Formats: sequence, C-alpha cells, structure tokens
Amino acid sequence: KRKKEELEAAQALGKTIEEASVTIPVKTGSNGKLFGAVTNKEISEALELQQGIKIDKKKIELKDQIKMIGTRHVTIKLHPSVSAELEVKIIEG
Repeated sequence: KRKKEELEAAQALGKTIEEASVTIPVKTGSNGKLFGAVTNKEISEALELQQGIKIDKKKIELKDQIKMIGTRHVTIKLHPSVSAELEVKIIEG
C-alpha cells in the first residue's frame, strides 16, 4: 500500500513539474555562451525558490552541460517508474 502511495505522490509531483518552468539568469560572454555551465544544483535551487518544489539535485538528469542561453527540457527522476520534464529557461542576467 505504501509503495502505491509513493507512486501516486510521484505522479502528482511529476504533473506539477511538467506544468512548471524555472528561469535562471546567468552571466554570458559573446555569442550567448555562459561563463561555466548551469548545474543540477542551480536548477534544484531555482525550482525550490520559484515554484516551491524541493527536489534533490541528484534526481535531475542533465544529458549534456548547459552552456548556452535558451530554453532546455531537463528530466527529473521522481520514482523508478516516474520521470518528469522541467522547462528551464536560461537568460542573460
């Protein structure tokens, strides 16, 4: 019963994350390239600050490093069978 409740909670959280988006202002050089890269920790902090959703940074899966401004979709693993896509907007700031 507990596993079913965890799954349902993960699915509900996944739905909330799918509807949310976060904006991360970064310092950029010429051509919109970032100084460094946006990390899972920054995405996790932005999600908590902007949406009030606390997610462990280890659950955020980055396929490749985010080094350019623009919009990306990041996968968040909430449960062994539940993942959610979060829209992350990287802006010059």
